[in-house]
Amino acid sequence: MIVDSELILNADGSTYHLNLLPEDLASTIVFVSEPNLVGEVSRYFDQIDVKKGKREFITHTGMLRNKRISVISTGIGTDNIDIVFNEIDALVNVDFGTRTLRSPLTSLDIIRIGTSGSIQGDIRMGTILASEYAIGFDTLMQYYVKNYSEEEKAIQHAVMNHFDKLGFTPYVGSASKKLLHRIARDLPKGITMTAPGFYGQDLSMRTRNVYPDLIRKANAFQLEGRSITNLEMETAGIYALANMFGHHALSINAILASRLHDAFVDDPKEIIDKVIRFVLERI
Repeated sequence: MIVDSELILNADGSTYHLNLLPEDLASTIVFVSEPNLVGEVSRYFDQIDVKKGKREFITHTGMLRNKRISVISTGIGTDNIDIVFNEIDALVNVDFGTRTLRSPLTSLDIIRIGTSGSIQGDIRMGTILASEYAIGFDTLMQYYVKNYSEEEKAIQHAVMNHFDKLGFTPYVGSASKKLLHRIARDLPKGITMTAPGFYGQDLSMRTRNVYPDLIRKANAFQLEGRSITNLEMETAGIYALANMFGHHALSINAILASRLHDAFVDDPKEIIDKVIRFVLERI
């Protein structure tokens, strides 16, 4: 039995942070980081049945071409991903009445639509890029036990050797092969690097960073023809937790910046809308 302090519910029986009841959530979920982007996704739905929110966590659930879909804003960073993932898993896999696990367990399809910066010169701004793997440079998975595939172990080992001055162990997560084939079959793919912050990544205005050559080091990483293609703040946490819980996850990145060329796109909203429509057409 799951105790009250581990599954905190609101007075109406909804989850503490997301403010959702089990019937509010679809089995196909789109993650976006910004609350404003929830409406940018759901405006393409044929109908919207649920609109709920609390703090930065906004959820719309509706129908698109006879398929029920939820779109949730996670906020920025893997700390928020930790909250969202645990609560959506509880919504589908815990009986709130008995506080016991359901049987059989439900596996969700989760597609992140996010913005990112490229760290390879051949990835142009405006590209739609799928993350095949993601490396977490944050500490989220220091608190969980995750089983690693042989490919994930190889990437983790290579990353630790390449970034030899790190004082911590990065973790690795994988995209769902099912979702890669369905949604990203013809997209460029790469290894995404997930950082715990924005300016500390290697952006400095009045600060000195511990790893001032982080982008250059990431650009030079190679493993059996794979490279680190882009940098953002959520994907590794999404993949690692999805792998751990048994859900399917895929991160689709709108490349808005070139970290090598210190450039940012002129029309980010147009590119983000293009990615939203692309994902919804294939979902």
